[in-house]
Amino acid sequence: MIVLGIETSCDETAAAIVTDEGKVLSNVVLSQIESHKPYGGIVPEVAARAHMETTDGIIARAINEAGLEFGELDAVAATGGPGLIGGVIVGVMTAKAIALAQNIPFIAVNHLEGHALTARLTNKGDEIDFPYLLLLVSGGHCQLLVVKGVGNYQRLGTTIDDALGEAFDKTAKVLGLDYPGGPEIETRAQMGDPARFPLPRPMKGRPGCDFSFSGLKAAVKRSVNALGPHGLSGPLKEKDIADMAASFQQAASECINDRTKNAIAMFKKSHPAGNHIVIAGGVAANKALRTGLEDLAAQNQMTLIAPPPALCTDNAAMIAWAGVEKIKNGDTSQMNFAPRPRWPLDPDAPRAVGAGVKA
Repeated sequence: MIVLGIETSCDETAAAIVTDEGKVLSNVVLSQIESHKPYGGIVPEVAARAHMETTDGIIARAINEAGLEFGELDAVAATGGPGLIGGVIVGVMTAKAIALAQNIPFIAVNHLEGHALTARLTNKGDEIDFPYLLLLVSGGHCQLLVVKGVGNYQRLGTTIDDALGEAFDKTAKVLGLDYPGGPEIETRAQMGDPARFPLPRPMKGRPGCDFSFSGLKAAVKRSVNALGPHGLSGPLKEKDIADMAASFQQAASECINDRTKNAIAMFKKSHPAGNHIVIAGGVAANKALRTGLEDLAAQNQMTLIAPPPALCTDNAAMIAWAGVEKIKNGDTSQMNFAPRPRWPLDPDAPRAVGAGVKA
């Protein structure tokens, strides 16, 4: 089975070809970072226009790199949400057109499910069976879920305000670093002292698995202001930037580990045979975060699975693979499927206040 995947939910236009055996025949991603960098964040109208202008070409490139023709596709999958609705519409309508023209199934994929199932694509040699514990960390989401099967998710915790990726970006902005902030913070943190700034660890030590990062963001801003003439009124010293980046990253990592530790206890109580923790989403590319979670997993006789960084950030290979998994379950979509700006993995769970859409 050969599936074309299309991803246009935010600021990457992507297309990929994946087989049901887990072979990625092509994976093309066009980033819009340079278009959004002057604004310090993603402008939805700019993103939607870029998707309209580039999606057809990216799909053609993915088909060409795979050495295929459109007639050799068995199905087409596209992100149906959640995301910036303009971009989601572009991807869904393009996928529907291809499905109709080639008389093949169309599959609308939840963007978050694409992230959730990526580890089953990248770890084919070490099969990851259901159920497993998932930490989904991105620019718009921070959740702990039990992945019981395709389309079957139980949320254990979520952010009650901001996502971790947003906190990285806002911290970088306060420090005068470029967008996107995650990679910038990680690079500077390697040269900094994580103990210099006594930042809070929101929610740490409390019961449950929910996250909060708004207080941490606010503490960063206060600490930078307290630096006086080298604060927001003027350029920061390189040492100030490195130390704050390291302090922020350390605080964030401790918060993630504390909440995940509680989730492991809940997961093990219901699924004692489960032995995998999967981290997914754009922030999962952070090496310091991964290292802390690897230690936590080992302490609990579990294994941390993290996809390669290129498949943590938004890409179409994960969408194509989710399409494969859904087809195997006999799950395809109707042509009247409507793109969704919000689409929780667990529909019965309450929506988190402040949760965004960037994944």
